[in-house]
Amino acid sequence: MASAPRVGMFLPRVLMDRPASEWYEALHAAADAGIDHVAAADHVSFHTGWGVDGIVQATVFAAAEPRLDVAVGVYLLLLRNPVVVARQLSTFSQATHGRLEFGIGVGGEDPHEFAVCDVDPRTRGRRTDECLTILRALMTGDAVDFEGEFFQLSAARVVPAPRLSIPIVVGGRSDAALRRAGRLGDGWLAAWTTPERFSASAQKVRAHAIGAQRDPTMVRLGFQPWIGLGAERDAARAAVAAPIEAMYQLPFERFERFSPYGSPREIADSLRPYVEAGCASFNLAPQTDDWRRAVDGVAEIRSLLRAG
Repeated sequence: MASAPRVGMFLPRVLMDRPASEWYEALHAAADAGIDHVAAADHVSFHTGWGVDGIVQATVFAAAEPRLDVAVGVYLLLLRNPVVVARQLSTFSQATHGRLEFGIGVGGEDPHEFAVCDVDPRTRGRRTDECLTILRALMTGDAVDFEGEFFQLSAARVVPAPRLSIPIVVGGRSDAALRRAGRLGDGWLAAWTTPERFSASAQKVRAHAIGAQRDPTMVRLGFQPWIGLGAERDAARAAVAAPIEAMYQLPFERFERFSPYGSPREIADSLRPYVEAGCASFNLAPQTDDWRRAVDGVAEIRSLLRAG
């Protein structure tokens, strides 16, 4: 029988243009409701120039509401220098309660985002592997020597090492992403995938972990869907369709089968097959016109999933 999953949430997009005081109010409400964690997004300059820095946002969330764990899903590590990121994570650990899950991905949906960061998108996989290898080594606090295609380091060191171990989970659906998750990550964070593909991909991740002589039972499995909340299904669909289309500049039909909408019970029913496939953690991105309804909806989904 699958164990009860942890359920967290992104702050609804309706809050993004609101005063920070409302962010904090939503975080406190999420903690009061028993939600397990809050998730931070990351983009430098996506399509219309939109973005938030995932580590900065995670730090704000952790400081504002210490009862909540924090997840970053997913950080575009390849657009940054991994030594600088190691320092940011070290500082995060010093300044907060320290409970962070750090998700990384390769991005690529908007080539212009790579261009303004002076990174060739054709190298994103190889560059991510180098960044991740360096970051993992630096987070031990040891001196690191590295000679690669993109980075050359001699006696690089970042201390203090994080007070608590920061698990790194790898996002992505490609074979390269699954291989990266098994060989270099502490887990896999899925998005835009069916329960059937989730199950098959999880098996591949664990096989890659075994191939790298790592313990496959320690591999974390998570899923990160957008969800639309509403009593009426048409309204719930519209609530999630509009922000996805604005974000990705593509029709919602491309994402619909991965983005459940409706009542909390309907959404929980859609997510339960992922739990049965081994998903241990959800980062839900709830879309509704009222952030309080979003918090209440995620809390109810959590209760339903944990009830079995």
